Order: sequence, then C-alpha cells, then structure tokens
Amino acid sequence: MTTTTALPVLTPKDFASDQDIRWCPRCGDYSILAQMKKVLPTLETPRENFVFISGIGCAARFPYYVDVYGIHSIHGRAPAFATGLKVSRPELSVWVISGDGDALSIGGNHLIHAIRRNVDINIILFNNQIYGLTKGQYSPTSPVGKLTKSTPMGSVDTPLKPLSLAISAEATFVARSIDVNIKHLEETLTRAAKHRGTSFVEVYQDCNVFNHKAFDYATDKTTKDDTTLTLEHGKPMIFGKDRDRGIRLQGLTPEIVSLGKGISEDDLLFHDEHVEEPSLAFLLSRMTHPDYPEPIGVFREVEKPVYEEAVDAQLALSVKDKGAGDLDALLNAGDTWVVQ
Repeated sequence: MTTTTALPVLTPKDFASDQDIRWCPRCGDYSILAQMKKVLPTLETPRENFVFISGIGCAARFPYYVDVYGIHSIHGRAPAFATGLKVSRPELSVWVISGDGDALSIGGNHLIHAIRRNVDINIILFNNQIYGLTKGQYSPTSPVGKLTKSTPMGSVDTPLKPLSLAISAEATFVARSIDVNIKHLEETLTRAAKHRGTSFVEVYQDCNVFNHKAFDYATDKTTKDDTTLTLEHGKPMIFGKDRDRGIRLQGLTPEIVSLGKGISEDDLLFHDEHVEEPSLAFLLSRMTHPDYPEPIGVFREVEKPVYEEAVDAQLALSVKDKGAGDLDALLNAGDTWVVQ
C-alpha cells in the first residue's frame, strides 16, 4: 500500500519575504507582487519548487520579495538563465520577471528565443514605457514624441509592441493585464502558471515617478469602458459603457461599429484563443489607443511540445544508442598536446 504526503496548506503570507520593499511608494509593482502572492498558494506546488529569475531594473527586485528561490541575474539575460534551469530541473515552476527595458532592449534576443523554443516558463513583462531605475530615460515601448531626459526633443523611435513580438515568435500563451485591475491580473497569472509552454504576460504598470498615468485611459473609471476591450473566448468583441459598440473585420482591418441599425452581435469578430494560426491574435495585438480600444485578456493559448521534454528525449535516445557518456574519455579524445 502506498501513501502520499499531503502538501501543507499555504497562504499569501507564506510567500512574503523578510526583505524591506524598496520600490517607490504607490508604484504599480506592489499590486503585481500582491496578486502573485495570492496565486502561488493555489498552484499546489511545493514552495521549494518555485524559482523567480530577474535581470536588471525596478522589476528585477521582485525575487527579493517572494520567499522562494530566486536569481537576480544579468541585464536582459533572465530568459537564458530560466531556460537552463528548466531544462536541467523540469519539475520546477520557473518565473521570469522583467521590465520593458530589460526584456526588450539588451534582452530582446534572449526573450525571442526562449519564446520560440516554448520552454515551460512564465515570463511576466512589467511595461511602464520608461526606464525607471536609471531615472526616466525613454524605453523600447515609449511612444513616439515622448519627452524624457534622453529624448529632450521627443522620441523618434517606433515603439515595440511586446505582444506582437511574442506572437510573431509563436508564443503559445499570450495575455495582457493591468496592475490596478486586481481580479483580472490574478486570473491572468493563474492561467499563465497552468499553461504548459512559454506563457508571456504583459502587465501595464504605472511608474508614478517618471511616467505617471501613461495608461490612465485604461484605468480611469470614466474612460476605461470605452478605451479597453475585454477579450472573452467564444464571445463577440463588444465594448463601451453601454455595451453598444463592437469590432468587426473590414477585409483585414478591424473596424469599430455601433450595434443596432442593421448591425448585430453576429456581425462582430468573435474571439478564439485556441486557433492555431496566430494571425487573429497578432491583429488584436496591433489594436492600440487612441485608434482602437486596447484588448485586455488572453490573446492566444495553444498546445505545442515543450522544449525541455524534446531535449530530454534526445538525451535518452543518445544514451540508449551510445551508452552513458564518459567526460574523461571525451576530453582525451582525438589529438592532444602537452604544453611544457
């Protein structure tokens, strides 16, 4: 007869570290941290199996504030660290915490390749459209014309759209939430954690010191119903305070229409998270304020083989065909020289 040991019942307090939080007062990071600590106890994973990995930036202090294993790594390289860890220890729940500067500038290549490999990790991108830790320079997601200390005449760079980048790299789970939308953020993080493969979540996060109210249109109670579109699988894309407007396709271009006068819900675009072809998700990722209501929610969730399992299968096949490796024999194979 076999017995199993039940996991201890954990609460958010069990994931709170003893470190003083050193973010600016009222920073959006506090909310993301709070929702994360709510989610972790619900995942039925031993606390010692969680690992948070970060690079450099304000968001990178996250591992200090969660009482699990953590790595405060190198600027932009957190996805590479996470890939190595997950391949060698696939039982771990690995989380990458990064900002828009850390992930999309120096870390751009590492981010893309972790996503395309479909490593079973969770990447949470804190997007505040600014460099906060280095005191207010423009970032890869800053809008054109943004006045900052490094762009005193306004940015002339075309901003990156993080979700478009992730979808073009064939991310199998892509979502967006907002720091102050507490319930939605908690639900989104939970879904990301339960997805097999790379989950990529962009969180609109307010930097109240250097870029305050960058996402005010999406958080203000008087405007958010008209400026955001909550995605729901299998449902028509309807928005507005009175739920009287929607999105339909005019060829390959999304179009805002008013319901009534011959236009019904059946004429609208219906959301499908699970369609294999990523074109719809990519189209949605291009819808931005003020031209469109910005989509919030899960853009795409599909199933594909995960990277670490493919690597493990190759290793097992190699051992079966050639036997266990011998490091000493490998180092002494072929021609060798002795340097006097």
